[in-house]
Amino acid sequence: MTGKLFYLVIAGIAGAAMAVQGTLNAALGKIIGLWESTFLVHLIGMIVVIIILFGFKQGHGDWGLLGQAPWYTYLGGLLNVLIIFGVVSSIPKVGVGDATTMIIVLQVLTAVAIDHFGLLV
Repeated sequence: MTGKLFYLVIAGIAGAAMAVQGTLNAALGKIIGLWESTFLVHLIGMIVVIIILFGFKQGHGDWGLLGQAPWYTYLGGLLNVLIIFGVVSSIPKVGVGDATTMIIVLQVLTAVAIDHFGLLV
């Protein structure tokens, strides 16, 4: 498998995981609440990343370069909260298929605009 194809497969797996994740997050949100499930999802994710990064020593980056990143690159965490909350609140109201379709449509349109205008790179 070529390098590019491998990463397209990885992206496809991530896309499938997003649909499953959204369904699970929405189910959790119905039980414990929207913000509570958003918090718990991020907490579990953080614990997993800590284990991978420090327990399995999989990080190969340089923490010393944090100050060199543009300020807007740190907005990913904020956007992740918006994404998880949006998924958790929309799936129970419109269904997994409709919510995921809207997510994908706007994701692709935004990606095309980013590429076309050379934004955020």
